[in-house]
Amino acid sequence: MNNSTQAIETKHVADIIKVMNGGIDFYEKAKQEVDSPRIQRMFDKMIDAKESAVTELQPFAIAENGEPENDSSFEVSARQAYTKVLDKVSRDSTEHTYVDQLEEVEDKVLEELDEALKLDQPAGCERALRAVQARMKECHDEMKALQITTH
Repeated sequence: MNNSTQAIETKHVADIIKVMNGGIDFYEKAKQEVDSPRIQRMFDKMIDAKESAVTELQPFAIAENGEPENDSSFEVSARQAYTKVLDKVSRDSTEHTYVDQLEEVEDKVLEELDEALKLDQPAGCERALRAVQARMKECHDEMKALQITTH
């Protein structure tokens, strides 16, 4: 294999985008289920942050797979289905239930970013991943704080 920088391929970026796409979908659905305008605004903020990150990472996913990544993560979809079932069982805790599960989605996003950053990435991809990681850490911390206030 050629040792030039161009020979280094992006890795795991498409998986990050899948998790983020699943998170965007989950936030959008959850936003319709909660009554609090404050929580709805927070969900909008998380959607915007993830949409921005997906846009930023999409060129690296194209480099990785040859096409844009538009799928979403099965794990996030499974969490969404779990939340719907749980919500039917205890309707009075909808806000906390959604916030709790969405905080777990934030954990998964950070986990996927950590995995990608352990790999040998091209310099531009690594910079983008680190920038996205910093923003997603802020999202995680905000959701963690919201999780505490919705108990």
